Amino acid sequence: MSESDSQSQERITVVLPDGSELEVDDDATVEDCAYEIGPGLGSDTVAGKLDGDLVAKEEPAYDGAELEIITDGSEEYLEVMRHSAAHCLAQAVERLYDEDAVKLAIGPPTDEGFYYDFDNLEIDEEDLADLEAEIESIIDEDYDIEREVVSIDEAEERLAGEPYKLELLSEFADENDTVTFYKQGEWEDLCAGPHVDSTGEIGVVELLEIAGAYWRGDEDNTMQTRIYGTAFEDESDLEDFLERKREAEKRDHRRIGNEMDLFSIQDVTGPGLPLYHPAGKTVLSELEGFVKDLNEDAGYDYVETPHVFKTDLWHRSGHYENYQDDMFIFDVGDDEFGLKPMNCPGHAAIFQDHSWSYRDLPIRYAENGKVYRKEQRGELSGLSRVWAFTIDDGHLFIRPDQIRQEVEEIMDMITDVLETFDLDYEMALATRPEKSVGSDEIWDRAEEQLENVLENRAHDYEVEEGDGAFYGPKIDFAFEDAIGRSWDGPTVQLDFNMPERFDLNYVGEDNEEHRPVMIHRALYGSYERFFMMLIEHYEGRFPLWLAPEQVRVLPISDDNLGYAHRVANEFDDFRVEVDGRDSTLERKIRAAHDDRVPYQIIVGDNEEEDGNISVRDRFEDQEYDVEIDEFREHLEAERDEQRTEPDFLQDE
Repeated sequence: MSESDSQSQERITVVLPDGSELEVDDDATVEDCAYEIGPGLGSDTVAGKLDGDLVAKEEPAYDGAELEIITDGSEEYLEVMRHSAAHCLAQAVERLYDEDAVKLAIGPPTDEGFYYDFDNLEIDEEDLADLEAEIESIIDEDYDIEREVVSIDEAEERLAGEPYKLELLSEFADENDTVTFYKQGEWEDLCAGPHVDSTGEIGVVELLEIAGAYWRGDEDNTMQTRIYGTAFEDESDLEDFLERKREAEKRDHRRIGNEMDLFSIQDVTGPGLPLYHPAGKTVLSELEGFVKDLNEDAGYDYVETPHVFKTDLWHRSGHYENYQDDMFIFDVGDDEFGLKPMNCPGHAAIFQDHSWSYRDLPIRYAENGKVYRKEQRGELSGLSRVWAFTIDDGHLFIRPDQIRQEVEEIMDMITDVLETFDLDYEMALATRPEKSVGSDEIWDRAEEQLENVLENRAHDYEVEEGDGAFYGPKIDFAFEDAIGRSWDGPTVQLDFNMPERFDLNYVGEDNEEHRPVMIHRALYGSYERFFMMLIEHYEGRFPLWLAPEQVRVLPISDDNLGYAHRVANEFDDFRVEVDGRDSTLERKIRAAHDDRVPYQIIVGDNEEEDGNISVRDRFEDQEYDVEIDEFREHLEAERDEQRTEPDFLQDE
């Protein structure tokens, strides 16, 4: 390029993570920008982020973009490497199986690894070892991973015989003249990237399992074969992951739920529709009672709404427009009805049925409301994702000047819940999503109000752009379980839109009508998800106050059975059982331990003669000659204070 051409080259400005600006040529790529910052950074560049989107290092920058350079030291590097590992999996499949018969679908990275979907692939778990070995060969061969930009027409020629790739290509063609391919050795794939520079840069790979998955997640489409895997930079990180995975499998709520007879999901009832057995309902009732006490102390009134409404209500609330695909909708005569996906429109309708003064507000409604969401069958999993679930819902109708106080009080209730279960948590402010209702002015106002609460209380929080509800922004709480997994849970959401849609009003001090603000909040999120998390968090070993069976009395012999029942009667305000089976004491102790009962009371001739008991806890500690009144008083305190562990013998 001549000096005059260089001087006439147009320039653009990108914004770096520290807020500084970098001026570069208008045709500069992410990698070019990195070299402008420094040659070392340029040579280390693996990928980039433009306005938060992960892109290939060859991607052109643009004026005003927020730019972040991704190197092998970045958090996102693992995602890039796993994407390349997914390509190695697909290449290995086509090497070992009939590449003309097997059809490629998609193969993205995930939070824990990667997967690739295939059609017309017959494979089982025993074949994964051979696939892993072939992937290792591809890594050892250290192929360059080359990016190529091609025209739509050329892409169609390359993808002849790959129907799923051609379907994706047709969507790209609506907005683009070119697409990108990535090639490694003899194999290539339609892909936007980014990827590492060569297969040799991929660390260690392990294939995990085989599952079925519908193309594009649509049950009307072909069921494909999905192979899951993971990849890490070194063996120790992989082993740490596998150990966490083994621990998670040991805590799987579906297995524990079956062992403890908590719930079932049966084919005869339909998918995603759990049945709660007596033991499971006991735990749920305790959770409901805990929230009820919090709600009543905070001035909530309980209401109840039906499971089904005419869809006129959902049109009015905006749910029909935004949730129609997730709703169960049916006709009754000339009217269309829908199972409720949320409780809030019903609560708004109750508020609308009255005349209110500014003195009446805030109005706080609570409901353990069953709702229904039509999730894809392939996404249903135990209690973590179901069709029918119950929200410990609350909706408040308040004056604008009450926002800060009410949001703060809700946050206090949420932290009370999480601290009761000894859960560490983080907060995030979720802002306006792409699919939403309401004006920019309303959204800006709502987001500012929640941000002010977080700032005024000096809370640490993240901003999650675009993760708000369709009707308003929210503060989300995510908590961590015993093995370090993060779960979405409680939320508080500010809503200026539904009061507009329902024309809700109150008479102000000036005798004029004013629009209330609506707050949506849940202290657990949903009972199903929270119950599932608690099962896995405690591995079924619930605190005393939640345990389906709190105490089991074990007579040493049949001669002590009568005394065992008399002792049990002394604990009649607890959930207590007597093991009267004709079995050895050792087997009874083992059964109580396997059933995860917090405490065992053991009674034999000595205890019966002295009128006392022996106490054993689930940690297998035991104390003899315990006074009945002493133990009962401790149990009452442990239950009422909602302690997380049985501690009668741990205080000694």
